[in-house]
Amino acid sequence: MRHPQRRHVLGALGALGVGALGTSGAAAHAAPDGPAAPATPAAPAEPAAARPRAPRPVGPVNQEVAAAHAITYKALPQEVVGVDAEELMAVRSEADVAAVRAALVSEVWKSADGRLPSALPEVERGVAAPEIPEFTGVDRIDRLTVRLPYGLSTTVFLLLPDRWPHRAGHRRFAFYHNGHGEEPSTMARTAQALLDAGYGVLLFAMPLYHWNPRELEDPQDPAKKIVVGSHNDLVPWETPGFSTLRFFLEPLVVAMNHVRKVHEPTSVQMVGLSGGGWATTVYPALDPRVTRSYPTAGSLPFFLRSAPPKPSPTTGDWEQRKDRHPAFYAIADFMDFYALASVGKDRRQIQILNRFDACCFNGVGHRSYAPVARHRVEVITGGEVGRGSWELLEDATHGDHTVSPYALSVILWDLDVNCAGLP
Repeated sequence: MRHPQRRHVLGALGALGVGALGTSGAAAHAAPDGPAAPATPAAPAEPAAARPRAPRPVGPVNQEVAAAHAITYKALPQEVVGVDAEELMAVRSEADVAAVRAALVSEVWKSADGRLPSALPEVERGVAAPEIPEFTGVDRIDRLTVRLPYGLSTTVFLLLPDRWPHRAGHRRFAFYHNGHGEEPSTMARTAQALLDAGYGVLLFAMPLYHWNPRELEDPQDPAKKIVVGSHNDLVPWETPGFSTLRFFLEPLVVAMNHVRKVHEPTSVQMVGLSGGGWATTVYPALDPRVTRSYPTAGSLPFFLRSAPPKPSPTTGDWEQRKDRHPAFYAIADFMDFYALASVGKDRRQIQILNRFDACCFNGVGHRSYAPVARHRVEVITGGEVGRGSWELLEDATHGDHTVSPYALSVILWDLDVNCAGLP
């Protein structure tokens, strides 16, 4: 989601304790083709049972920011009156999870079997990557190129850490997905924190944005190239036989295929902001290979789209709009996506919404559906630990469109403390 005026991004993680494991600060460098250099072995970890469990970080309401916002940011909106959020969810059982997921995949890829593509990317190992921020603690950067229909290509950067501090044979990877016009500072801060915690990190951008090219083949004349200004200009490419949602979702699938084949991770997490928050909502719903996901400022159920104070209504960009993708969103609303992304062995999702977000998906309307979505996941999983969970984090510590230092501290705590000992 774009927003008209960028505010400064909040500072570094600072004094907030996050329970993340540190790594060396060696400068990133390119390596020759071939497998990654042997990682520096980490000291044997103290058994988790012997360490006191760090408490979950708490972020009080920023009173100065709250005082600058109207009551519409603090009270439930009129739109929730008379709405039974429970009736809006189609997913009610594990059988529903499988069936709805297959139907969504079939709609995106116009397939009959409901299976995700098995394609692999083109890979350049050990590259310089001036397109992305400079990171420390990186052993190697690989460039993954995903070829898509209509001549579109998408680039994914894979950052391998110089140390894997998790226990032997236990390698976690994380996807970070940027939004439409978001400046790179949030991506840099979040990805660096994940690298410092010993994760291999993959960096994604929205199609046609940031380092991705904007040219597409003319759907009427493949020999002609068209420069696409925004996602709202994708109308000519959306047809009964082709969904432009492939442009958004296929790079994630193809990159996952590569990571699973080459690096054999024990788990894959995903964090995303804005349009990347939408991707971090929808893609884990379609692909259970994503273990834990943290979509930030990326979605609301359709009944709440007119509720956020700014902008009002919050329609979302091309990929979010029901009028642009009626068949896809007729299968599932966003509360169903939350459940699909959460149910499964060791799976969980924490949706993060900024109450005073300067862009979108703000206010407190989410309080009307969060208990319903959480309870539905508990019903589907029988409340059994390790079979899936969902929750919502309302972040009122700031007024920006970002993954805040507080939200990042909760993400790292959830991964490395709450989920310690898990894949």
